[in-house]
Amino acid sequence: MFGFGRSIYTCQLSAPKYRLAPTQHYLTMEKTTTPAILPIAPDLYLRPVTVADAGALYRIIDTQRPYLRQWLPFVDLTKQGTDTALYLQTIVGSTTDKVFVIVANEAIVGLIGFKSIEYFNRKLEIGYWLSEHEQGKGIMRRSCSRLVQHAFEDLHMNRVQLKVALGNHRSSNIPQKLGFTKEGIERDGELLNGYFHDLQVYSLLKREWQPEQL
Repeated sequence: MFGFGRSIYTCQLSAPKYRLAPTQHYLTMEKTTTPAILPIAPDLYLRPVTVADAGALYRIIDTQRPYLRQWLPFVDLTKQGTDTALYLQTIVGSTTDKVFVIVANEAIVGLIGFKSIEYFNRKLEIGYWLSEHEQGKGIMRRSCSRLVQHAFEDLHMNRVQLKVALGNHRSSNIPQKLGFTKEGIERDGELLNGYFHDLQVYSLLKREWQPEQL
């Protein structure tokens, strides 16, 4: 999880979607409309994060610090709600990072999203974190699966990457279950709690993707 962090309805809103024109050798930022809500199940969906979500996200971080800081480097740097709000201000509206809140039973329970989107090369990375109290329910696996679908079908990506700290078995189970290929180890890829940690690098190509029943 990374950044937001490693391993991000009754009304239909609209958000921009960008695609690469197949007959051109450059990126065209062509806007089309797509539902802002990514449904997964009647009680589970993803929606684009807003600055107004800062309070709910900070409460999870602040009340679950011992658990979350095991694998998330930003936890110790998040000392007050304004830190979360400032982070959200930097990513809302970004074209290279697209972050969603995970909503289960109408409550925000975590973040998941795309990082470092390269529209020309059609590749991106997925990162996520989830509340301790929502672990073991399949929420993150299904959320990742839905986001992979969004990447391939709506954003026309060719490659999805996911990095997981070595030893974070709960998180590494997700790409394994979704059919990702383990490419290798990024040595000392992340500074966490004062020590460098190796990262497992997983990837999935569009031609390898097998949609699953959510």
